[in-house]
Amino acid sequence: MDRTHILTFTVTELHADRFGRCRSASLLRFAQDAAGAHCMKLGADWDTMAAKGLFWAVIRQRLEITRLPNLGETVTVKTWPMPTTRVAYPRATVGLDAAGNELFKVISLWVIMDIQSRTMIRPDRSGVDVEGTVLGGELAAPAGLNFKDLPKETLRTVGFTELDVNGHMNNTRYIDWLCDLLPSD
Repeated sequence: MDRTHILTFTVTELHADRFGRCRSASLLRFAQDAAGAHCMKLGADWDTMAAKGLFWAVIRQRLEITRLPNLGETVTVKTWPMPTTRVAYPRATVGLDAAGNELFKVISLWVIMDIQSRTMIRPDRSGVDVEGTVLGGELAAPAGLNFKDLPKETLRTVGFTELDVNGHMNNTRYIDWLCDLLPSD
């Protein structure tokens, strides 16, 4: 098994905000696309999973940004599965600039869902075995959510264009929603 997978992206206008900085959601998209490419190598890609009536879904993630890359910058993304837990498949990702400096880290918790029932399938019952590894320096897995009153909030409805191939709002869209609540600077 290829323990890690490396994919390179260039920050384009589609990834950048009005100041030419890569949007946080684009960093998560880079991580997700690299994970998807790695899953193809591992035989656990969307088509293979769908043929078994299953799909991958991200239930939690933690993103730590050291520096946002700018428009035109190259981002090298390295990703690897970590040891499977009782309920999830953790995946670590790190993004590097052209000089090899860390831009961001992500730890995401992936689960397998049944396409028909839309229920989660535990790893020990899924038939999907992913060998995980720990390279060191990975972020701690995200824990439960801590709800608290925030000074600014809004009510939004998921639109059709925000749905992904699995029929739910993709994790990268949530961070766009959150960033819309912040001042643009």
